[in-house]
Amino acid sequence: MSAQDNVRIAPADGKLGVLIPGMGAVTTTFIAGLEAVKRGLSKPIGSVTQLSTIRLGKRTEGRSPLIKDFVPLAALEDLAIGTWDIFEENAYEAAQLAGVLEKPLLEQLRQPLESIRPQAAVFDPEYVKRIHGPNLKPKGSKMDHAEMLMDDIRKFRESSGASRLVMIWCGSTEVFHRPAAVHESLKTFECGLQKNDPEISPSQIYAYAALASGVPYANGAPHLTTDTPALVELARERNVPICGKDFKTGQTFMKTLIAPGLKSRMLGVSGWFSTNILGNRDGEVLDDPGSFKSKEESKLSALEQILQPDLYPDLYKNIYHKVRINYYPPRGDAKEGWDNIDIFGWLGYPMQIKIDFLCRDSILAAPLVLDLVLFMDLAQRAGMRGVQEWLSFYFKAPMTAPGLYPEHDIFIQLMKLKNTLRWMRGETLITHLGLEYYD
Repeated sequence: MSAQDNVRIAPADGKLGVLIPGMGAVTTTFIAGLEAVKRGLSKPIGSVTQLSTIRLGKRTEGRSPLIKDFVPLAALEDLAIGTWDIFEENAYEAAQLAGVLEKPLLEQLRQPLESIRPQAAVFDPEYVKRIHGPNLKPKGSKMDHAEMLMDDIRKFRESSGASRLVMIWCGSTEVFHRPAAVHESLKTFECGLQKNDPEISPSQIYAYAALASGVPYANGAPHLTTDTPALVELARERNVPICGKDFKTGQTFMKTLIAPGLKSRMLGVSGWFSTNILGNRDGEVLDDPGSFKSKEESKLSALEQILQPDLYPDLYKNIYHKVRINYYPPRGDAKEGWDNIDIFGWLGYPMQIKIDFLCRDSILAAPLVLDLVLFMDLAQRAGMRGVQEWLSFYFKAPMTAPGLYPEHDIFIQLMKLKNTLRWMRGETLITHLGLEYYD
């Protein structure tokens, strides 16, 4: 710890084990991309930890190191991957089935991908209804399943030689549930695990197993997991960081770019219609109304909290916001998102903005997985526990302290992320006031 550091950050010595429930398109694209970068076949495009710089001090000082050179992150060569999935295919076979990456690239990465085989998964068809697979844990109580996962975690730590672990959910979206009585405290949750409470989902069992094992947990999907009093209590009790939820990649990423701009110029919005087509496994799962409800709640929340209609009723009180997702198999992972935005300006005159974002869902999500894994490991080594709001930058529905509204403006989120890193290292926080240049 240097004289100016605000927190003591343990060194990133040894291997970092990355545990991922779900080995579909996002996970296999992340693993393949990681191996490609390690072999010099590609650059880590889209990764803030690998490519972004961070300004330190005044603009006149000219100090802008890469983030990975400023804070002690794990090296990509030190990452070891372990997964669970309801299907038995190895990562190479799963990547082929996902159809995201071209065959010539996959062939160059075949050996490391074939070495990654998923462990049997905890699965409940009441929570994910459109897919079924054979690679499942034996029958037992939900506490039995949590203990099986904890045993998997222990064995992976030993077999991989990892000195530290992080878990990140890249599995399917579960059906929408609100917090129930079983989620009110750790005691009621553990009792619910033993009694097979139907309100406890598979993702919550994974999160419980991770946190009870001292492993940080990030939720890349929109469903209810660590955003409950019980699991927040466990995270704080075990001094483990948690974050979520729902990777911000396509259409909502666009909203958090555009809505702050409209609001900054006090332009009104009367309507925002959003629709998507996608054909990957995520699209198939979201074709179920229950799973779509989880996603819809996540996607709808950002716009209202950015525009703040209660504070700006003349501009946003009557906004009509609609979100649709349509499963369309021919499109595969190449998601297309359309937005029609009806805005109004001076004297109430109407205008329109139309966006057609032809994106690749897993290509956008994979670097987020990398960044979250590295930052969550950093947070744990820095002694940070509980909700990591500074990682809101990566999520559609960021977790916050109880009673605190989330910040969705992506530019504010990025400032918060970088200021947290500056704070860790004892550097001056950047406010962009700049009056000192004109004294």
